[in-house]
Amino acid sequence: MKTASFCLFFALALGARAETSLTIYNQNFGVVRDTVPLDLQPGVNQVRFADTTAHLEPDSVILRDPKGGVKLSILEQNYRAAPISSGLLLSLNEGKEIDFYVKEANKPDRVVKGKVIRSGYTPHNQMAMQRYGSQYYQSQMVMAQGAQQPVIEVDGQLQFSLPGEPRFPALADDTILKPTLDWRIHADKAAKLNAELCYVTGGMAWEADYNIVAPEKGDVMDITGWVTVDNQCGKTFKEAKLQLVAGDVAKIQKEGYPTWPAAAGAMSDSRAGMPQVTEKAFDEYHLYSLPLPTTLHDRETKQVEFVRAAGVKTQRVFIYDGVQIDQRYNGWNYENIRQDQNYGTQSNPKVWVMREFKNSDANHLGMPLPKGKIRFYRQDGERLQFTGEDVIDHTPRDETLRLRTGNAFDLVGERKRTNFRRDDSNNWLDESFEIKVRNRKQDEAVEIRVVEHLYRWTNWEIREPSQPFEKKDAQTIEFRVPLKAGEEKTIAYTVHYSW
Repeated sequence: MKTASFCLFFALALGARAETSLTIYNQNFGVVRDTVPLDLQPGVNQVRFADTTAHLEPDSVILRDPKGGVKLSILEQNYRAAPISSGLLLSLNEGKEIDFYVKEANKPDRVVKGKVIRSGYTPHNQMAMQRYGSQYYQSQMVMAQGAQQPVIEVDGQLQFSLPGEPRFPALADDTILKPTLDWRIHADKAAKLNAELCYVTGGMAWEADYNIVAPEKGDVMDITGWVTVDNQCGKTFKEAKLQLVAGDVAKIQKEGYPTWPAAAGAMSDSRAGMPQVTEKAFDEYHLYSLPLPTTLHDRETKQVEFVRAAGVKTQRVFIYDGVQIDQRYNGWNYENIRQDQNYGTQSNPKVWVMREFKNSDANHLGMPLPKGKIRFYRQDGERLQFTGEDVIDHTPRDETLRLRTGNAFDLVGERKRTNFRRDDSNNWLDESFEIKVRNRKQDEAVEIRVVEHLYRWTNWEIREPSQPFEKKDAQTIEFRVPLKAGEEKTIAYTVHYSW
């Protein structure tokens, strides 16, 4: 009943309104809230609703009277997501004789009789894959490969193709044109009502993307954020109220199931008076609501702007993390690392370019930002030039974002070990390093933050540092090195480990 709880959660939160509502999560699923008109008699009623998605989770369905006036009990529910197709109709007529309309060049059109021995129809296997796993799905596909060709008997002979365009009898009452829910509903009294239908569905996703534009000189930037909504669920939603949930909601993925990844203040005066996306905290997540109803077509990707902020103050940061660890050391523990004197001696020459800014009201932001990709541009005369991109996780208001945009071209680092001594009998180890950083810019001074990781043991002491440092955490220190244009500096230190 995990999935059903999502429906009740949002059915109650959105209230009893007649419009279609759609809540999409950034974990590749959605919650649909629709209206089903019911004309019930006392006792058992047969009801069909033929307007669901093709990826509905049947055990998540909730059908209720939002006003609480009628007590509804679903005695039986059947979900069918294989709508009518030529292949399906052939399968329904296996063993029967039907007409085939034959068109041939330079010959009059004609009708031939043919008996459907095998239809060649392969049903949609996604639901089976969700329930029974990918191994079952693969086995079913192997079995189906040999049966995908139709077999038709014409004039006492078998052929592995259709003799012409099939003509089928009229549809039976149990055939469907769209994904359908069939119910047997027990009502305690006669009533006409608009029942509320709520269910979880796959085939839906949304993600956030951000574009940051910097002027030709300086670090005060403009930020625009988009949400991109993708609808692959097999249903079109007309004039629906659309909401988006950001956060890590617990959602159980079945084995073998594929992964398909109070209103905020105005973000900029340039949008004053325009309908805007609003945001509010909801349970332990954040809920973003589009200002106007929207039509979301099946197989459609829709984009909506939800953040626009001008004059955001940012800071460019250069970081040199000179250690380059070989992949063969993956999974090593402290003891293994201490015993290998070559660990941590490879040098990375690249200096990272980072961009920091605070997501605060004072910095013209202050909206909780859902995770997504951020692209950076800088003005180059009348043109914009792309300068890098990174991704952010869900970021609450008043938190600082630090993003890596690439490696600096004119800044270089060099790290080497100058001494190594280990005394296993007295349980200590000394290791000395020399780090050089060079600023090859011709007309710009910079500061490089040199980060060092103390990876051989938890007990350590820094001896003979060439300049002050800051302890960042239990096993990381940082030197801040200012460099004039064309300048080079050297940092040296010794770390003493004991265990």
